[in-house]
Amino acid sequence: MNVTDFRFSPGAFLAPAIDWLNANLHGLFVIISKIIEATLGAIETVLLAPPAYGLIAVVVLAAWGLAKWRVALFAGLMLAFCLFAGLWVASMQTIALVSVAVLISVSVAFPLGILAARVKRVDAALLPILNIMQTVPPWVYLIPAVMLFSLGRVPAIIATIVYGIPPMLRLTTLAFKQLPKDLLELGQAMGASPRHILFKIELPTAAPTLLVGLNQCILLSLAMVVLAGLVGAGG
Repeated sequence: MNVTDFRFSPGAFLAPAIDWLNANLHGLFVIISKIIEATLGAIETVLLAPPAYGLIAVVVLAAWGLAKWRVALFAGLMLAFCLFAGLWVASMQTIALVSVAVLISVSVAFPLGILAARVKRVDAALLPILNIMQTVPPWVYLIPAVMLFSLGRVPAIIATIVYGIPPMLRLTTLAFKQLPKDLLELGQAMGASPRHILFKIELPTAAPTLLVGLNQCILLSLAMVVLAGLVGAGG
């Protein structure tokens, strides 16, 4: 056999794996789908229940209080554009999709990031996986998600979750690795418990880097949700 005749097809390995998962874990996928759909429905109801003008006012006031008046003005103008362009419902659906995806991504990435920062073997095991995940084009994540969950909003959420995990995980690991050792030693010397050290010293010190990770997670999730319209995600 010539070397040029050799072909490697990932599909030869992935297709049987997908078939096995669908045959043996179908019930689990149904439960996951129902939970995600229920969460999405609840968030959409909360966003669409109040009058649009009232929600815009709340967002503007919140942006004014948390940031500058320029941010509040920009947020108000963008939301007003969505309203007057007839895109209010679609915009709220998009926000719901991003909110659920970011919530789950952070819930997975944050504890894993802390674990990777404290256990070198976990960090070494996760590093190549994260490198691959951030190299693969975003739309590739939709393929296995659709194979397992069919078309609709659920595969879009699953793909968005997977796409949003790497930046949050990396920056969480970085934030906890960069913590000044003298602060940790001071907490230990004062007799603080590991829980108090985590919540009173580590998290406040790591907060700026963690917020950057959250920012990146939101941006990538929003980008992925736009692509997820290809599988009927809505929004």
